[in-house]
Amino acid sequence: MTNREEAEIQISELDLLSSMFPYEEEFVVTDQLAVAELKHYVENESAGMPSSKVHFILNVKPEVSNAPMVKFSMACALPFKYPAVLPEITVRSSLLSRSQQLHLNSDLKAYLMQNCSGEPCMLSAREWVKDHAAAYIDKELSSSSVTTSNATQSEVIMFTRLWIYSHHIYNKQKRKNIIDWAKELSLSGFCMPGKPGVVCVEGLQSSCEEFWSRVRRLTWKRILIRHREDVSLEGGGHAEIQKQRKFSTLEEKCFDAHGARGNHMDLGQLYRFLEEKGCADIFQMYFGVEGH
Repeated sequence: MTNREEAEIQISELDLLSSMFPYEEEFVVTDQLAVAELKHYVENESAGMPSSKVHFILNVKPEVSNAPMVKFSMACALPFKYPAVLPEITVRSSLLSRSQQLHLNSDLKAYLMQNCSGEPCMLSAREWVKDHAAAYIDKELSSSSVTTSNATQSEVIMFTRLWIYSHHIYNKQKRKNIIDWAKELSLSGFCMPGKPGVVCVEGLQSSCEEFWSRVRRLTWKRILIRHREDVSLEGGGHAEIQKQRKFSTLEEKCFDAHGARGNHMDLGQLYRFLEEKGCADIFQMYFGVEGH
């Protein structure tokens, strides 16, 4: 099976899930950028492989009469080779202890390996969780234990860094928007105006996606996400988010502008700036050559 055939199967399965579970409390894609990249890859033969996996959540309420309020959350990601490889699924519930959660997820993976290898299996996985997950909850679990479990089963927060390429960034209002929106959304990074234009934003995944949603709606000759980095943060506290940042704020960076319109930057200075921030490898992704 080719990469594009696998991508087509992923799109078809996502469409099926969306039609079967139309409400956000049942099914929600947490990374719309990845879906857009996947569709672009399927529809354009010249397109490169997507830069990130599709992430989504399926919420499941098991049909058990003695626990009507129980809900399980399936945090899912589709690897690029899915369905040739298994999906990445983590089942959580505030009523599960850590050991119960590990046991449940281990059994789910064993079931998928035995029954679903090489085939789309998200519906099968959901049905298994619906039928079996409630049995992993200790019926004697006290309310105080539930509170403790709630604290330890912290939600996974995603930290994202987007590297955006534009044919050019001249317009003063666009440049102001980039700075203002980043500040509003608590994003750090930098914007290099001119030709080409380079924008990097980093912060919470939802904030980065909102930033990209706004920026791409402006009129551009060409703009795209050249590279994307995603890191999962257990707990996602302020200190943990700050630790991931490579930039303190978002500011506009100009590197010895030259050319007839003063719109070409010194790319050697850009490379050294990226090198100082621990991002030197990004230069080749943008310009196809190694910096110096």
